[in-house]
Amino acid sequence: MSRLFESSEINGMKLANRFVRSATWEGMASPEGAVTPRLIDTMTTLAKGGVGLIISGHTYIRQEGQASPWQLGVYKDGLIPGLCELTAAVHEAGGKIVMQLAHAGHFAPEKLTGQPPVVASDYEGLSRTPRKELTAQDIHDLVAAFADAARRAKSAGFDGVQIHAAHGYLLSQFLSPIFNRRADSYGGSIENRARIHVEVVDAIRKAVGKDFPVLIKMNCLDFAENGLSLEDSLIAGKLLAHAGLDAIELSGGLLTGGKLSPSRPGINSADKEAYFREELRAFKKQIAIPLILVGGNRSIEVSEQLVAEGVADYIAMSRPFIREPDLISRWKSGDRRRATCKSDNLCFAPGLEGRGIYCVTAEREKTK
Repeated sequence: MSRLFESSEINGMKLANRFVRSATWEGMASPEGAVTPRLIDTMTTLAKGGVGLIISGHTYIRQEGQASPWQLGVYKDGLIPGLCELTAAVHEAGGKIVMQLAHAGHFAPEKLTGQPPVVASDYEGLSRTPRKELTAQDIHDLVAAFADAARRAKSAGFDGVQIHAAHGYLLSQFLSPIFNRRADSYGGSIENRARIHVEVVDAIRKAVGKDFPVLIKMNCLDFAENGLSLEDSLIAGKLLAHAGLDAIELSGGLLTGGKLSPSRPGINSADKEAYFREELRAFKKQIAIPLILVGGNRSIEVSEQLVAEGVADYIAMSRPFIREPDLISRWKSGDRRRATCKSDNLCFAPGLEGRGIYCVTAEREKTK
């Protein structure tokens, strides 16, 4: 059998295969960020479809860190009962689920949160609207908020947590020289820019214990002028592994878009798949903890090769599961056709309209 379907463990979390549903904003939570029946159905469908590990959509840890409407929240204890229903349903369906902990920072819309976005650094040209630069005390409070959110996730039955430090959100902003222009101990060298991440890992560990999986999603590169470099990303990755992190999911790019964005269009051939693979090779040479590769994975053949070569320990996908939540079961059954996802990014528009994400192209095809 393919190594992709071998069982494995991440800090005691037993996984049936090496496929991961990368965190995907679903647009299916209540306006207050609570779990809804539709969100539960979406997660259980993924579990029944054979996904080894489900990572929740980015879940905001504080109200001023909300990125999008109808986004899942974990900012208060009152949300725990609904989260318990979610994890119980996923586990009953045979799945494992990790909560992604997030704060949007600069990309948190004031119209949504009612507060000016908080940032690593406020500087001329960052925005036309006010921003609030975090003080040292603010950073201390933010670290505590991540730990509190992890505690809530554990008490709600999640199998682990993933820290979101990619794509230009707040923790990604600290790593990036584009956004981080601080002159204190959280700015300057990459060791300083990664300080908050190490503190978050330490605080979460104290909140959840050593036997609870703690992962991170981080950029290998910002793919932008003066952005995070691969060299600095590697240093940050090594610091985090040393701090006790259990796995790294490697992504890249910023929310500002472009051809090198996190969700690139037109992934229609094998050579366009796994577009962070070479950066992951560099990580694999220097970092011993499990590595998860996201970004344009569409075929079982490319995925098998990357795992067989030891480049990736796990293969993560996002958009393919929106169209085919049962993709992994299909592949395991012997139907090895590539994922039918068109990589057109049309799936996210309905979410912004309050209808939840779905494959718009597939729906159009049905009506032809």
